[in-house]
Amino acid sequence: MSSATIPAALQPVGCVGLGIMGAPMTRNLIAAGAEVHVWARRPEQARALEPDGARVHGDLAGLLAQVRVLVLNVSDTPDFAALMEGPGGVLEHGRPGLIIIDHSTIEPVRSRELARAAAERDMVFIDAPVSGGEPGARAGTLSLMIGGPAAAVEQIRPLLEAVGSTLTHVGDSGAGQIAKACNQLVVGETLAAIGEAFALAEGQGVDPARIREALLGGFAGSRILEVHGQRLLDGDFEPGFQLGLYQKDAGIVAELARRTGLELDGVRRIGAAVDAACADGRGDADVSLLARYCAGSSGGRAE
Repeated sequence: MSSATIPAALQPVGCVGLGIMGAPMTRNLIAAGAEVHVWARRPEQARALEPDGARVHGDLAGLLAQVRVLVLNVSDTPDFAALMEGPGGVLEHGRPGLIIIDHSTIEPVRSRELARAAAERDMVFIDAPVSGGEPGARAGTLSLMIGGPAAAVEQIRPLLEAVGSTLTHVGDSGAGQIAKACNQLVVGETLAAIGEAFALAEGQGVDPARIREALLGGFAGSRILEVHGQRLLDGDFEPGFQLGLYQKDAGIVAELARRTGLELDGVRRIGAAVDAACADGRGDADVSLLARYCAGSSGGRAE
């Protein structure tokens, strides 16, 4: 985790969305010296952070009355939009000058719309979706893909450094969400390739574990092959990032492709595979299971 300290001008910090990613990221902000206020629709999630030093609020309006920066980690676009623009939401109760940092993965079009709505109320909205899963969230080593005004991004850098080790300012509002969609596309396509490679090896009587070892030493080596390749060999699908959440992300990628006028065969194939896995009741499994479903036509779907 970064040794960043949080300037007084960026405090107090409010955190909403305290699940598998949001809770450890919140703890890292506290460890970096932030005064953190929390609120959750499920109060037990907020209370769980009290021993770490978080100040718990009973409602969102009360939290917004106290904080200068609001950090959000919400699971999908409808929930995020409701939190932002619904009755009692951020746009209603946030004070002018509030900086909103969105670590959620949502539809880029809605992200841009909400950034404009925030600007109309003299708030700053920065989209900063993350990659690295729960292990990265706990370690403070996430990769952040950031969209928003350059000056504001630089201002909040100490907060971002408390939760991530790779910070890339991609462009204006929404660019971070575009980068996350590209990230999820590459993850899905790479898992598909690994699943097919392992199926090809097995079909020819070669141990996939030795194939993985060989590939890691060459140009095909990748973090996904290292980590998820081993998961596939071990049959370990305890979730670091759930397939059900990836299904939502795959839908965002497909919609972006449609809006862009691109015919991406890989997008359709990955979408069909993740839909099949979720239909089989595997939505709570790790995303690495996608490799087996993508390789199903090649005989690589054995459990």
